[in-house]
Amino acid sequence: MMTNPNRDADAHVRRLWRHRGTTLPTPRRGPRQQLDLDDILDTGIAIADAEGLAAVSTRAVAAAFGKSAMALYPYVGTKENLLSLMQDQASAMPAWEDPGTTLAEALSAWALALHGVYLAHPWLTERPWSQATQGPHEQDWMERLLRILEDWAVAPRARPPAVTMLYATVRATAGTDAAYRRMSGDGAGEWLEVARATRQRIPDLADRYPLSTSLAPLTPQWQDAPRAALIAGVHLVARALATG
Repeated sequence: MMTNPNRDADAHVRRLWRHRGTTLPTPRRGPRQQLDLDDILDTGIAIADAEGLAAVSTRAVAAAFGKSAMALYPYVGTKENLLSLMQDQASAMPAWEDPGTTLAEALSAWALALHGVYLAHPWLTERPWSQATQGPHEQDWMERLLRILEDWAVAPRARPPAVTMLYATVRATAGTDAAYRRMSGDGAGEWLEVARATRQRIPDLADRYPLSTSLAPLTPQWQDAPRAALIAGVHLVARALATG
């Protein structure tokens, strides 16, 4: 016997896909809705961008409209639903042209575009993969990546690990890049002070760790290292796919 679908899940999916063919759920009773869902999500995204994900709550978002937290429920559902809707909305894919020259360049264009979205909304990297939205914007990124792999005849068995490696690399480098951009001159100075103190207190550090202490940086400017690492990492994955 078939069971009824979860009404909360159904309402959430309708909100996620509201611009791609579904209709928004509306309450059967009560006052007519006065807020716009896109405006609500944009407000939540603005709070997260400015103050971090921890600052986002239904109360904080509702207060921007002069409403109570409970008044927001008919529009977004639970707080987790709100965060999921914000996540998908903030993940909207910008337009870019595929280079079409090599697999490495095509994957780099995809990775750098996603990296840019994560830099614009650093809190996106804090949302675990277990909380993927299953919404249209996140689906756009996956489909675009798989289309690149398909166009370049990457073996089907290699696609799942390639997807994992590429997403993980973009998320990690974007998170580090965002942290570097937030770091003040004082923060960088403190790091250098610890490095100098370590060399003084551990004079044989290079003998103990010869490989790590002799590792050459990818770029002279440490602030540029995450982006450089992203590009280099994507090219490594592309070479592995080409030879696999």
